[in-house]
Amino acid sequence: MVYSFEDVVATLVGPGVTASLGAGSANAKEGISVEFLEAKDSLLMGADGSGVHSLRANQSARVTVRLLKTSPMNSVLQTAYDYQRSSTLFWGQNVLTVSNPATGDDYPCEQVAFEQFPAITWAEDANINEWRFLAVQADPILGVGI
Repeated sequence: MVYSFEDVVATLVGPGVTASLGAGSANAKEGISVEFLEAKDSLLMGADGSGVHSLRANQSARVTVRLLKTSPMNSVLQTAYDYQRSSTLFWGQNVLTVSNPATGDDYPCEQVAFEQFPAITWAEDANINEWRFLAVQADPILGVGI
């Protein structure tokens, strides 16, 4: 089994933007991550030691795309951010999908909005910009690999 970030495809599509954010976008070494915002289960324990699980329907997630400071995609994302925040008609309407056809992974995220503008650091060494997005719905499929 072999893995390479070069197989990762990530796209952001929404009002004022169609962007490729996967391999070839000057991604930072840390790449792209997706994490659910809430645990799927909560456990309530009774005084007598009995318990009950609660299955939560929440499928919200945070997607973090890390780009090198010199990536031209930073400008594309800033333009999209500025456009989308100009009206509630444009906010939260993105679809962001991260996939790896080589392993069969597919991570579609819907009703996506920018979480905030990234923190910017100018320093002796080049840095990265972390673009964070919040999704109302994420429905991952992890492949079996090839």
